[in-house]
Amino acid sequence: MPTPVAGEEVVVMQTNHGKIVLGFRPDKAPNHVANFKKLTTEGFYDGLKFHRVIPGFMIQGGCPNTRDGATGHPGTGDPGYKIDAEFNDTPHDIGILSAARSQSPNSAGSQFFLMVAKSPHLDGQYSAFGYVIDGMDVANKIVSLRGPGDVPTEPCVMEKLTVQTWPLED
Repeated sequence: MPTPVAGEEVVVMQTNHGKIVLGFRPDKAPNHVANFKKLTTEGFYDGLKFHRVIPGFMIQGGCPNTRDGATGHPGTGDPGYKIDAEFNDTPHDIGILSAARSQSPNSAGSQFFLMVAKSPHLDGQYSAFGYVIDGMDVANKIVSLRGPGDVPTEPCVMEKLTVQTWPLED
């Protein structure tokens, strides 16, 4: 995976299990990158949970129905709009950030998944738009919390996401 260049925007995701730093591929999926950064800047992801964790596959989050007090079913929510697919040649390898969607290719909104294993059956069928720069240990901790129905056994909360400039200041 590429390393961001100085001055490039990244997202720092602080979870209750640690920090994940995400880089982006606007050359592969510019609309998905812009949408993720927009939602991050608006605070949309703050307080949401990873609602689906599957060892040997991925962790999924970004559904507003996972926010405390929400009434909808986790995994079915969106930001109120859809993003058209931007399928590309990025392989769904460990650390890839991709847009979650329903059966309709043009149904992505706010939900995303992070790969914890290679999954070539997803290649060319989901919009891969970023990658983990740092924090795969956190993603692996989250995926290890799988419970019944692929739901984590304890809350895996995205406490705060921020758009920052690379390189990060300590």
